[in-house]
Amino acid sequence: MESSSLIIAIDAMGGDNAPDSVIAGVKLVRQKNANVRFLIFGDELKVRPFLEKYKLDAECYELIHTPDYVASDEKPSSAVRSGRNSSLWLSIEAVKKGKASAVVSSGNTGALMAFSKLILGTMPGIHRPAIVTILPTRKGECVVLDLGANAECSARNLVEFAIMGEAYCRAVLKREHPSIGLLNIGSEEIKGRDEIRLAAQILRSSPLSEAFKGFVESDDIALGTVDVFVTDGFTGNIALKAIEGTARLMVNLLKDVAAGSFLSKFGFLLALPSLKRLKKKMDPGRYNGAMLVGLKGISIKSHGGADAFGFANAINVAIDTVCHDLVGNIARQLTSVEFLDEENEK
Repeated sequence: MESSSLIIAIDAMGGDNAPDSVIAGVKLVRQKNANVRFLIFGDELKVRPFLEKYKLDAECYELIHTPDYVASDEKPSSAVRSGRNSSLWLSIEAVKKGKASAVVSSGNTGALMAFSKLILGTMPGIHRPAIVTILPTRKGECVVLDLGANAECSARNLVEFAIMGEAYCRAVLKREHPSIGLLNIGSEEIKGRDEIRLAAQILRSSPLSEAFKGFVESDDIALGTVDVFVTDGFTGNIALKAIEGTARLMVNLLKDVAAGSFLSKFGFLLALPSLKRLKKKMDPGRYNGAMLVGLKGISIKSHGGADAFGFANAINVAIDTVCHDLVGNIARQLTSVEFLDEENEK
C-alpha cells in the first residue's frame, strides 16, 4: 500500500502532554508526508487551539469531537464498561470500519490493549497480542516483545511472540533470516521457569528451529546477540524502562562533564559533533511507537510521556507497518508453525 492512500486515526486525548504534543507530532509527520491524512479524535474545545497553534492544514485532517476520554490510571475493565464514546475507543473503531489504516495513541496501555482486542479481534491462532518495538544495539537494531501487554505468559504465548517478532523483524528491519532468543536469567538449558523451558522445546522442533538460538540474558539486548528478543510483558516492560533510564542517565552525565572545568568544557566543544550524534542515537523518542502485534488491524502505542518528536515517530511506525503489510505477513507466518495442544502444554 502506498503512503498516498494512508489515513491514520489519532487519539488526541491520550498521554501526559496531550493534546499539545499529539498535534505537534502530527504536524511534524505532515511536513514530510504530504499525502498522509489524519482522523483526529478528541474534545474540540481542547484540541482546536493546538490545531491553530501549529497551523495544521485543514485539508489534511478531520476532527471528530469526542468529549469523553480514558484516564491514564483507569482500570481496563472500567474503561471497557464506560469508555465506548471515548477518543480511544472511537479512534480504534475507525480502523475496524475501514475509515483509517492504523491508530496511534499515547493513552492508557491496558485500555488500548483491551479496546484493540475487542474491536479489531485477534488473528487465528493467537491467544494474546503483544507489544513490540525496536531498540538500538551495538550491531544496529533489534526487536523486543512483549513490552507490557501480558504480565504472565504460557509457553504457547511465548512461541506466538517469537513467530510474530520474527515476521516483524523481516518486514521492518529487512532481515532475511532473523535470529531469535528467549530472555532468561541464564543461557543454560536448566535455567528459568517451566514455561520458558517448554517454549524453548517447542521452538527447537518448529520451522523456526534454525532461527532459534536458545536463551539470552538482559545484557544481550545492548550487544545485539540476536535479532528478536522474546519475553513476557512483566520482564519486558522492566527491561525497556531500565534501558530508557540508562540512556537518559548517560546524557545527563555528559552534561555534567561539560559543566566542569575549563579543560572539560574545551574538550566537550571539540567532541560536540560526535556527542550530538550519540545523543540522537540514544534518544528514547527516536524508538517511540510500539505495535500491538497479533491483531487483525494496526494499533500503535506511543509512550505516555512522549513529546512531539516521539509521537511523530510513533505515527511513522504506523505508516511503515501499513506499507509493509505487517498484519498479512504475520498471518501467513502463523500458518507454518504447529503448537503443542493445551493439555501437553500444561
